[in-house]
Amino acid sequence: MRALKLHEVSLADRLADRAVDALIDEADLSPKPALVDRRGNGAHTDLHLGLMHASALSLWPMFKEMAEAALEIGEIGLPLREALGRIGREGEQAMLITTNGVNTHRGAIWALGLLTAAAALDPGAVTLNAARLALLNDRHAPQTLSHGALVAQRYGARGAREEAQLGFPSVTQRGLPQLHKSRQQNAGEQNARLDALLAIMTELADTCVLYRAGYAGLTTLQQGAQA
Repeated sequence: MRALKLHEVSLADRLADRAVDALIDEADLSPKPALVDRRGNGAHTDLHLGLMHASALSLWPMFKEMAEAALEIGEIGLPLREALGRIGREGEQAMLITTNGVNTHRGAIWALGLLTAAAALDPGAVTLNAARLALLNDRHAPQTLSHGALVAQRYGARGAREEAQLGFPSVTQRGLPQLHKSRQQNAGEQNARLDALLAIMTELADTCVLYRAGYAGLTTLQQGAQA
């Protein structure tokens, strides 16, 4: 006789759990060059590990709502894209209230929000559907340029929007292959994840780094990751 299930966990719940777990795992991964980790704040003066955890947890309702919107609407199009934009902006406000105005996860709201909705639509075509969503313009989005967008224009770098529109090639072509390779070589899970991060850093034109340190800083980062 099966045990009585007092609460059935929905797909949206599970996807929200996965998204938040990913953010917390990323923050905890150590040692990460110049980034917040278990050792300290890295190059950030306004961030710390506890704040990253609190921020990630504050986004759980947003990720769940995004998954629910994808399940309810059921197809890629402007209605879903604009629903995700609205939910993302509301999630960003919840994040900023939690962090007292510090931008901890704005980029993650964009990237993981798309991926969460795409996974709800079809777990077998996550990056493809995320890219299709990213290619749609949200008519209600504020007409302001983020630091990343400004830097992308200045340096001709591919920003977060373009990365998503291409189906996250830095992850699928560099990060994940290196992760699988390191796991197969019995590197240990922490080292495999660090290897994947460094593989991405060798080529990614990180707009945050460009904003903070310019092209010289980005070159130093890429060369250091390669080494």
